[in-house]
Amino acid sequence: MDTTNFTGTNVETRTVKKVNVRSMTVTAMLSAIAFVLMFLDTAVPIMPSFIKLDVSELPALMASFALGPVYGVIVCLIKNLLHLLMTTTGGVGELSNFILGVGFVLPAGLIYHHKKTKKNAILGAVVGAFIMAAISFPSNLYIVYPVYYNFMPKEVIVEAYQAVAPFAKIDSIEKCLLMFNVPFTFVKGMISAIITVLIYQPLRPLLKGNN
Repeated sequence: MDTTNFTGTNVETRTVKKVNVRSMTVTAMLSAIAFVLMFLDTAVPIMPSFIKLDVSELPALMASFALGPVYGVIVCLIKNLLHLLMTTTGGVGELSNFILGVGFVLPAGLIYHHKKTKKNAILGAVVGAFIMAAISFPSNLYIVYPVYYNFMPKEVIVEAYQAVAPFAKIDSIEKCLLMFNVPFTFVKGMISAIITVLIYQPLRPLLKGNN
């Protein structure tokens, strides 16, 4: 009996299990952080009061870089599943947040893992922010805002945008989204991207388990 191959197989199996356990642990940790960050939102003076800024995609982007794009998607999913327990939108807000998060971290992770360089990390994050911003238009128009209309008439929402930008000719939800939400979403993504690029390398050994 060739015990060398048998032993080698056992070592490889134990290594794979160790990596999987670590990846799941890090994913759970990042998901918990992302969930907490969803509550640490803040109002933005140039936006209507019902639109808040948070950086809950940051942990998902770090997972996408450190572990792979699939793990970034999993972090987006877990944080929104947890938030469903206290939703005020019947799950619609969480669905939109998940869609936007995936649009951000998936392309960013794919680009970075194609060639793991700082340049690709920055490129991936910028591309992801652009895609998330683009997706935010149909997501808000067809998923989120129709739910808002049950509590706030469309005309009132438009007036809220007009109040923060009286100089602009805003007379429809579509214009509101294009002039405010899309750029806001891009800036939001870039904030997460910049922070990730700055702190990823120092945290990389902890996330990946490398010495």
